[in-house]
Amino acid sequence: MRYKNKRAIVTGAASGIGAATTRHLAAEGAVVAALDIDVDGVSAVAVEVGGTAIEVDLSDVDSLPPLVDDLMDELHALDLLVNCAGWDRAMPFVETDSAFWRKVIDINLMGPIGLTHAVLPHLQEGGAIVNVSSDAGRVGSSGEVVYSGAKGGIIGFSKALAREVAGRGIRVNVVAPGPTDTPFLSGFDPTGKLAEAMMRQTPLKKLATPEDVASAIAFLGSADAGHITGQVLSVSGGLTMV
Repeated sequence: MRYKNKRAIVTGAASGIGAATTRHLAAEGAVVAALDIDVDGVSAVAVEVGGTAIEVDLSDVDSLPPLVDDLMDELHALDLLVNCAGWDRAMPFVETDSAFWRKVIDINLMGPIGLTHAVLPHLQEGGAIVNVSSDAGRVGSSGEVVYSGAKGGIIGFSKALAREVAGRGIRVNVVAPGPTDTPFLSGFDPTGKLAEAMMRQTPLKKLATPEDVASAIAFLGSADAGHITGQVLSVSGGLTMV
């Protein structure tokens, strides 16, 4: 029970990796505030784990400080922030426009920055932040050019922040999932052909499950990773070995 009496916030908690992380942390004893724009989905997950569901639009960064203030009235303190929410739509870069770029950047980069800024004053000394990037942000992904840029931004943001908050004993790390069997991937690949191709290229010959990624997040957020900060952990089955 690595998270007994610990309090955590997880974004993107309605489905996929975020939901799996919420369940994993709760199973290890954490009290979890589950955040998502999908109010029905996040409410179902929160009921399942005995946590709190919060509807949030991360692209509205000005709404985040008062939301966090209200949430802290309930939690009183915080030990872990997991920025897991993300969004994209696969298409060639030349077919995208500025409205699409803004949406991708607002959700995948500005949202985590804004929420982290609001949460940091409440984060306990010795607490942790785990930001979910993507291997797209490490090596690039065709058809996800702006998303790759935003997720690469998460890595740079996390490393710089890790240096700034180390004096408070706060650790900041990144999990970079590779191809993962989530609704996010299914939305890109309704035929399953892309998933099959990626599995053939992956040394372990399978996609990650949301639970695979949640386990990595839970490790980096725990005392087991107490001397690890500013690092990026790829969960890709060996697809990206850099």
